[in-house]
Amino acid sequence: MIEILTPSEVIRARETGALVADILQAMKSRATVGTNLLDINRWAGEMIISAGASSCYIDYEPSFGRGPFGHYICTAVNDAVLHGKPYDYTLADGDLLTLDLAVIKGGVAADSAISFVVGDAKPLESINLIDATERALYAGIAVAGPGARIGDISHAIGSVLSEAGYPINTQFGGHGIGSTMHQDPHVPNTGRPGRGYTLRPGLLLALEPWVMADTAELVTDADGWTLRSATGCLTAHSEHTIAITEDGAEILTLPTQAGQ
Repeated sequence: MIEILTPSEVIRARETGALVADILQAMKSRATVGTNLLDINRWAGEMIISAGASSCYIDYEPSFGRGPFGHYICTAVNDAVLHGKPYDYTLADGDLLTLDLAVIKGGVAADSAISFVVGDAKPLESINLIDATERALYAGIAVAGPGARIGDISHAIGSVLSEAGYPINTQFGGHGIGSTMHQDPHVPNTGRPGRGYTLRPGLLLALEPWVMADTAELVTDADGWTLRSATGCLTAHSEHTIAITEDGAEILTLPTQAGQ
Protein backbone atom coordinates (compact mmCIF):
# COMPACT_ATOMS: atom_id res chain seq x y z
CA MET A 1 0.00 0.00 0.00
CA ILE A 2 1.21 3.49 -0.90
CA GLU A 3 -0.41 6.04 1.39
CA ILE A 4 -0.68 9.75 0.60
CA LEU A 5 -1.24 11.87 3.69
CA THR A 6 -3.53 14.87 3.97
CA PRO A 7 -2.07 18.23 5.06
CA SER A 8 -3.45 17.71 8.59
CA GLU A 9 -1.84 14.28 8.75
CA VAL A 10 1.50 15.75 7.66
CA ILE A 11 1.24 18.21 10.55
CA ARG A 12 0.80 15.28 12.93
CA ALA A 13 3.71 13.52 11.24
CA ARG A 14 5.92 16.50 12.11
CA GLU A 15 5.03 16.06 15.77
CA THR A 16 5.76 12.33 15.65
CA GLY A 17 9.02 12.90 13.82
CA ALA A 18 10.23 15.45 16.36
CA LEU A 19 9.39 13.05 19.17
CA VAL A 20 11.40 10.25 17.56
CA ALA A 21 14.36 12.56 17.03
CA ASP A 22 14.25 13.90 20.58
CA ILE A 23 14.14 10.41 22.07
CA LEU A 24 17.09 9.33 19.93
CA GLN A 25 19.13 12.34 21.03
CA ALA A 26 18.25 11.67 24.66
CA MET A 27 19.34 8.04 24.30
CA LYS A 28 22.56 9.12 22.58
CA SER A 29 23.43 11.40 25.49
CA ARG A 30 22.78 8.55 27.95
CA ALA A 31 24.67 5.91 25.94
CA THR A 32 28.00 6.29 27.72
CA VAL A 33 30.67 3.78 28.63
CA GLY A 34 29.13 1.37 31.14
CA THR A 35 25.53 1.85 29.95
CA ASN A 36 23.53 -1.35 29.44
CA LEU A 37 21.47 -1.78 26.27
CA LEU A 38 18.49 -2.90 28.34
CA ASP A 39 18.56 0.41 30.18
CA ILE A 40 18.47 2.28 26.86
CA ASN A 41 15.43 0.23 25.91
CA ARG A 42 13.73 1.00 29.23
CA TRP A 43 14.45 4.72 29.01
CA ALA A 44 13.14 4.89 25.44
CA GLY A 45 9.97 3.10 26.49
CA GLU A 46 9.42 5.53 29.35
CA MET A 47 9.76 8.52 27.00
CA ILE A 48 7.40 6.99 24.43
CA ILE A 49 4.71 6.27 27.00
CA SER A 50 5.15 9.67 28.69
CA ALA A 51 4.57 11.39 25.34
CA GLY A 52 1.30 9.53 24.78
CA ALA A 53 2.78 7.64 21.83
CA SER A 54 3.06 3.94 21.12
CA SER A 55 5.94 1.78 19.94
CA CYS A 56 5.99 0.36 16.43
CA TYR A 57 8.28 -2.44 17.62
CA ILE A 58 6.80 -4.14 20.68
CA ASP A 59 4.26 -6.27 18.82
CA TYR A 60 6.01 -6.15 15.43
CA GLU A 61 6.17 -9.66 13.96
CA PRO A 62 7.22 -9.60 10.27
CA SER A 63 8.32 -12.58 8.22
CA PHE A 64 12.01 -11.74 8.66
CA GLY A 65 11.88 -11.76 12.48
CA ARG A 66 11.28 -14.59 14.93
CA GLY A 67 8.21 -13.74 16.99
CA PRO A 68 7.27 -10.26 18.25
CA PHE A 69 10.27 -7.94 18.61
CA GLY A 70 9.21 -7.17 22.18
CA HIS A 71 11.35 -4.06 22.75
CA TYR A 72 10.99 -0.30 22.24
CA ILE A 73 14.19 0.47 20.33
CA CYS A 74 16.74 -1.29 18.14
CA THR A 75 20.27 -1.27 19.56
CA ALA A 76 22.94 -2.54 17.14
CA VAL A 77 26.59 -2.65 18.29
CA ASN A 78 29.69 -2.89 16.07
CA ASP A 79 29.05 -5.76 13.61
CA ALA A 80 25.27 -5.60 14.16
CA VAL A 81 23.56 -3.23 11.72
CA LEU A 82 19.79 -3.78 11.56
CA HIS A 83 16.98 -4.87 13.90
CA GLY A 84 19.34 -5.05 16.86
CA LYS A 85 17.42 -6.59 19.73
CA PRO A 86 18.47 -5.07 23.09
CA TYR A 87 20.15 -7.54 25.43
CA ASP A 88 22.32 -7.58 28.55
CA TYR A 89 25.39 -5.86 27.11
CA THR A 90 27.41 -3.04 28.66
CA LEU A 91 28.77 -0.45 26.24
CA ALA A 92 32.55 -0.08 26.02
CA ASP A 93 34.75 2.80 24.89
CA GLY A 94 34.89 2.83 21.08
CA ASP A 95 31.75 0.78 20.46
CA LEU A 96 29.91 1.81 17.30
CA LEU A 97 26.26 1.98 18.34
CA THR A 98 23.22 2.35 16.10
CA LEU A 99 19.87 3.31 17.61
CA ASP A 100 16.78 2.85 15.43
CA LEU A 101 13.38 4.02 16.64
CA ALA A 102 9.85 4.15 15.22
CA VAL A 103 6.74 5.32 17.06
CA ILE A 104 3.15 6.25 16.28
CA LYS A 105 1.44 9.32 17.68
CA GLY A 106 -1.78 10.90 16.47
CA GLY A 107 -2.25 8.04 14.05
CA VAL A 108 0.98 8.74 12.12
CA ALA A 109 4.33 6.93 12.38
CA ALA A 110 7.90 8.21 12.06
CA ASP A 111 11.15 6.26 11.86
CA SER A 112 14.78 7.33 12.30
CA ALA A 113 18.21 5.88 13.06
CA ILE A 114 21.54 7.30 14.19
CA SER A 115 25.00 5.76 14.48
CA PHE A 116 27.75 7.10 16.74
CA VAL A 117 30.84 6.05 18.65
CA VAL A 118 30.53 5.57 22.41
CA GLY A 119 33.07 7.16 24.73
CA ASP A 120 36.27 9.02 23.91
CA ALA A 121 37.74 6.67 21.30
CA LYS A 122 37.15 7.77 17.71
CA PRO A 123 38.28 4.92 15.42
CA LEU A 124 38.75 6.25 11.88
CA GLU A 125 36.98 3.25 10.34
CA SER A 126 33.89 3.92 12.44
CA ILE A 127 33.88 7.64 11.66
CA ASN A 128 34.19 6.94 7.93
CA LEU A 129 31.32 4.45 7.97
CA ILE A 130 29.02 6.83 9.81
CA ASP A 131 29.99 9.73 7.55
CA ALA A 132 29.25 7.73 4.40
CA THR A 133 25.76 6.78 5.56
CA GLU A 134 24.96 10.35 6.60
CA ARG A 135 26.21 11.81 3.30
CA ALA A 136 24.25 9.19 1.37
CA LEU A 137 21.11 9.98 3.36
CA TYR A 138 21.29 13.69 2.58
CA ALA A 139 22.10 12.99 -1.07
CA GLY A 140 18.90 10.97 -1.29
CA ILE A 141 16.89 13.68 0.43
CA ALA A 142 18.31 16.32 -1.92
CA VAL A 143 16.82 14.68 -5.03
CA ALA A 144 13.45 13.83 -3.43
CA GLY A 145 10.59 16.02 -4.58
CA PRO A 146 7.36 15.97 -6.58
CA GLY A 147 7.91 14.37 -9.96
CA ALA A 148 11.13 12.61 -8.95
CA ARG A 149 11.26 8.82 -8.95
CA ILE A 150 12.24 6.29 -6.33
CA GLY A 151 15.15 5.33 -8.56
CA ASP A 152 16.50 8.87 -8.35
CA ILE A 153 16.74 8.57 -4.58
CA SER A 154 18.25 5.08 -4.75
CA HIS A 155 20.82 6.19 -7.32
CA ALA A 156 21.86 9.20 -5.23
CA ILE A 157 22.26 7.08 -2.09
CA GLY A 158 24.07 4.28 -3.89
CA SER A 159 26.48 6.63 -5.65
CA VAL A 160 27.75 8.01 -2.34
CA LEU A 161 28.09 4.58 -0.76
CA SER A 162 29.86 3.11 -3.81
CA GLU A 163 32.24 6.05 -4.11
CA ALA A 164 33.13 5.55 -0.45
CA GLY A 165 34.09 1.97 -1.31
CA TYR A 166 31.37 0.08 0.55
CA PRO A 167 29.43 -2.94 -0.76
CA ILE A 168 25.66 -2.36 -0.94
CA ASN A 169 23.03 -4.84 0.25
CA THR A 170 19.55 -4.42 -1.26
CA GLN A 171 17.64 -6.88 0.96
CA PHE A 172 16.65 -4.05 3.29
CA GLY A 173 16.30 -0.36 2.54
CA GLY A 174 14.01 2.61 2.85
CA HIS A 175 10.24 2.43 2.68
CA GLY A 176 6.99 4.30 2.66
CA ILE A 177 5.53 5.21 6.04
CA GLY A 178 2.28 6.70 7.28
CA SER A 179 -0.42 5.22 9.46
CA THR A 180 1.84 2.16 9.75
CA MET A 181 5.62 1.86 9.94
CA HIS A 182 6.43 -0.19 6.84
CA GLN A 183 4.62 0.54 3.58
CA ASP A 184 5.33 0.64 -0.13
CA PRO A 185 7.25 1.87 -1.98
CA HIS A 186 10.49 0.08 -1.18
CA VAL A 187 13.52 2.37 -1.54
CA PRO A 188 16.67 0.32 -2.27
CA ASN A 189 20.02 1.83 -1.36
CA THR A 190 21.16 1.67 -4.95
CA GLY A 191 19.28 1.90 -8.22
CA ARG A 192 18.82 3.49 -11.62
CA PRO A 193 17.57 7.07 -11.96
CA GLY A 194 14.27 7.69 -13.70
CA ARG A 195 12.79 4.37 -12.59
CA GLY A 196 10.09 3.43 -10.09
CA TYR A 197 7.21 5.19 -8.41
CA THR A 198 6.78 8.92 -9.05
CA LEU A 199 6.85 10.98 -5.86
CA ARG A 200 3.94 13.26 -5.02
CA PRO A 201 3.10 15.68 -2.19
CA GLY A 202 1.81 13.93 0.93
CA LEU A 203 4.02 10.86 0.49
CA LEU A 204 6.17 10.01 3.51
CA LEU A 205 9.36 8.02 3.05
CA ALA A 206 11.85 6.63 5.54
CA LEU A 207 15.24 6.70 3.81
CA GLU A 208 17.93 4.58 5.47
CA PRO A 209 21.38 4.06 4.00
CA TRP A 210 23.31 1.38 5.88
CA VAL A 211 26.61 -0.27 5.13
CA MET A 212 29.02 -2.94 6.28
CA ALA A 213 32.72 -2.22 5.93
CA ASP A 214 33.77 -5.15 3.72
CA THR A 215 30.75 -7.28 2.83
CA ALA A 216 27.19 -7.13 1.51
CA GLU A 217 26.23 -10.37 3.24
CA LEU A 218 24.10 -10.47 6.38
CA VAL A 219 23.71 -13.19 8.97
CA THR A 220 20.90 -13.46 11.52
CA ASP A 221 21.82 -13.61 15.19
CA ALA A 222 20.61 -16.37 17.49
CA ASP A 223 17.91 -14.02 18.80
CA GLY A 224 16.13 -14.36 15.44
CA TRP A 225 16.19 -10.60 14.82
CA THR A 226 19.59 -8.94 14.94
CA LEU A 227 21.30 -8.76 11.54
CA ARG A 228 25.10 -8.75 11.54
CA SER A 229 27.82 -8.52 8.94
CA ALA A 230 28.82 -11.98 7.75
CA THR A 231 32.51 -11.17 8.25
CA GLY A 232 32.19 -9.53 11.65
CA CYS A 233 33.18 -6.14 10.23
CA LEU A 234 31.89 -2.81 11.54
CA THR A 235 28.60 -1.35 10.28
CA ALA A 236 26.65 1.92 10.33
CA HIS A 237 23.10 3.08 9.61
CA SER A 238 21.48 6.52 9.24
CA GLU A 239 17.77 7.20 8.68
CA HIS A 240 15.31 10.08 8.41
CA THR A 241 11.59 10.19 7.69
CA ILE A 242 10.81 12.81 5.06
CA ALA A 243 7.60 14.26 3.65
CA ILE A 244 7.34 15.08 -0.04
CA THR A 245 6.04 18.64 -0.38
CA GLU A 246 5.28 20.94 -3.29
CA ASP A 247 8.76 22.41 -2.83
CA GLY A 248 10.84 19.27 -2.31
CA ALA A 249 11.45 17.15 0.78
CA GLU A 250 10.93 18.11 4.41
CA ILE A 251 12.88 16.20 7.05
CA LEU A 252 10.45 15.26 9.80
CA THR A 253 12.84 13.54 12.21
CA LEU A 254 14.94 16.50 13.30
CA PRO A 255 15.22 17.14 17.06
CA THR A 256 13.56 20.16 18.59
CA GLN A 257 15.74 22.75 20.31
CA ALA A 258 14.70 21.34 23.68
CA GLY A 259 15.54 17.81 22.58
CA GLN A 260 19.03 18.54 21.30
